[in-house]
Amino acid sequence: MRGRNAVVIGGTSGIGKSLTLGMARAGANVVPTGRREANIAEVCAEIEAMGRKTVRKTCDAGSKESLDALRDAVVAELGGVDILLNAAGQTFRKPTLDVQEEEWNRIMDVNVTGILRACQSFYGPLKASGRGRIINIASLSSFVGLVQVTAYCASKAAVLSLTRSLAIEWAPDGINVNCIAPGVFPTELNAPLLNGTERGREFILRTPMKRFGKTEELVGACVLLASDSASFITGQSIAVDGGFLASGVNSI
Repeated sequence: MRGRNAVVIGGTSGIGKSLTLGMARAGANVVPTGRREANIAEVCAEIEAMGRKTVRKTCDAGSKESLDALRDAVVAELGGVDILLNAAGQTFRKPTLDVQEEEWNRIMDVNVTGILRACQSFYGPLKASGRGRIINIASLSSFVGLVQVTAYCASKAAVLSLTRSLAIEWAPDGINVNCIAPGVFPTELNAPLLNGTERGREFILRTPMKRFGKTEELVGACVLLASDSASFITGQSIAVDGGFLASGVNSI
């Protein structure tokens, strides 16, 4: 990936941060972005310590104007964009009967519409690259239901559908669009729902590897999908889940 330029929306914490640093280690120049300047500065310093280029600029995925400004800054400083990774996301747990419309809309805006905005914004430079790559972060809940996180599950099912639709529409433009569906990876976002809870214990019971994932274990799939090795892969989802989606009965 040496010489490739990647932009990571939501690249300063959790899964996004691990994938940002993983692509940098693989040789790419990486621009991690979010809304907090201090987090951006910290991750960019790690990227530069590897000898890679980056751009320090905050971005709000809820604003098309903010995404366009980020795109213009990256193109001006790095010369183009080859890879867009959409890793920003939110969740909350609540009985579906009690979910308010504004709560539902907030999750959809961050988890789905934010990806659409970013893809629209970066379409031009990705097409100009001639080997553009979009990688979206989906979820186990793109495929299965999880209790009391209905808005999140619906949003992640939509991410998978959006990925497939963009893949077939933008294939003639030389842009490959895929997603990664992580299994259970404790992060700042979801750790309170998992650590020491019945929910966390059930996830481990249903995972044949009998453990949670480590965010660095997602890097291999990301680097593959961002590279020339994925030149004929588009519209696909790679599950990195310790066997969760393959599992039926996995206890003796």
